[in-house]
Amino acid sequence: MSSLDLLIKNVRVVRPDHDEVSWVDLGIKDGVFTRIEADIPVEEATEVVDGGGKLAYPGVVDAHQHWGIYNPLSEDAVTESRAAAQGGVTSGLTYMRTGAYYMNTSGPYADVFPKVLEATENRAYVDYAFHLAPIEGQHIDEIPNLIAEHGVTSFKIFMFYGTHGLHGRSSDQSSFLMLDEDESYDYAHFEFIMRGLQKAREDERFADIADSLSLSLHCETAEIMRAYTKIVEADGSLSGLEAYSASRPPHSEGLAITIASYLAHETSMPNINLLHLSSRKAMEAAMLMQGTFPHINFRREVTIGHLLADIHTASGIGGKVNPPLRPRDDVEALWEHLLAGDVSWVVSDHACCKEETKFGEPRDDVFLAKSGFGGTEYLLAGLISEGRKRGLSDSTIAQLTSFNPAQRFGLHTKGNIALGYDADLCLVDDAVSYVVAAADSESAQEYTPFEGFELTAKVTDTFLRGGAVLTDGQVVGEPRGQYLRRPTTRA
Repeated sequence: MSSLDLLIKNVRVVRPDHDEVSWVDLGIKDGVFTRIEADIPVEEATEVVDGGGKLAYPGVVDAHQHWGIYNPLSEDAVTESRAAAQGGVTSGLTYMRTGAYYMNTSGPYADVFPKVLEATENRAYVDYAFHLAPIEGQHIDEIPNLIAEHGVTSFKIFMFYGTHGLHGRSSDQSSFLMLDEDESYDYAHFEFIMRGLQKAREDERFADIADSLSLSLHCETAEIMRAYTKIVEADGSLSGLEAYSASRPPHSEGLAITIASYLAHETSMPNINLLHLSSRKAMEAAMLMQGTFPHINFRREVTIGHLLADIHTASGIGGKVNPPLRPRDDVEALWEHLLAGDVSWVVSDHACCKEETKFGEPRDDVFLAKSGFGGTEYLLAGLISEGRKRGLSDSTIAQLTSFNPAQRFGLHTKGNIALGYDADLCLVDDAVSYVVAAADSESAQEYTPFEGFELTAKVTDTFLRGGAVLTDGQVVGEPRGQYLRRPTTRA
């Protein structure tokens, strides 16, 4: 009887806690890594895969996705998880809220979240979890039950919802967020979310998992954006992504980061994640707040879109996203901070928006386009391709794409190639050169702002808990992704 279900040989193994890449074999049994050593005999395995000398990376933990934002959640769970597997992602954490878009409903999460789980069950090709946004006052009271009953350990605040909606100006907050007349989504609500989550952290029921409970914030300031949008539109000299970036200026991010950080200090909420920082000013504000409030355990997130594309190199206004793609100087600033160790993880912010939904009429009016685009399929390959040019090591890439987000968000069985961890991994060919084409993607989105970009790394195979979900670049088998109740623990 074979002692291993799967043996992967002839690979260069990348691990976040090892500086050097190692030529070792990977032995997998019952969905976990059970042997990591050289020259494991093939006779000891039921199935043997020859890795062809490729890099073996830990399965990517893409901690920022948006399944179901523009398409039915049940559809996105299939198509966008296939795109995730194509990019070496084995765990996708997707944001969910009440209000317009997503589930297009209001009410307690006790009613809404079971519908979310039902819509995704047995449909995803990768494992998945959800961050939830407390939009209504009653959602704050539900936080302990969401933790205890559903294993939701991370929550979100969209700081720009107010006089801005998802795509631009909005004077009808109650309709957009489906709020009752006596409720508002503002700084006071943000404070109360922090107090509610901190109260849960102090609950004796959650004493052992308090470190896994965190709050993420989309940091932009609605009042600044409202004013600058008027200025940009009245001036009329800018267009496309350049106009959109100017309408949501970087100091809007910096101001929101400062407010969020002080609220965290005021409420004693220590685990704060600053999402998709896009600019030099945003990073400067984030680092200033870290120095000002050293007792707050900040994490700083950057997307692959903001690292690869700028307002001039992105392929058209399909690159509209919040916060916007920025000028090249901001891209270079993000890389400076990443190489200095100031960035905690890199994500895709994947939000599939099909052409028929994305673009307005006229098509080239950026202010009429919807916000967000896909990109999970380019996350790891893009970071390797651009990062290596700048001296980024393989082990650091594994930290940024796998280990760090897994640890922060309570996925303690994910993010590493190590004994006892889930056997999530991907094989990467780093001896290729190819041009990105949206037609090659598994996503339902027909375009990409990365169209025409040259990459020098490509995911060829992805394994989820020891089972192949991508082989030779093709998604295989039936959906076997599981909902991840957090925090997960190793046996």
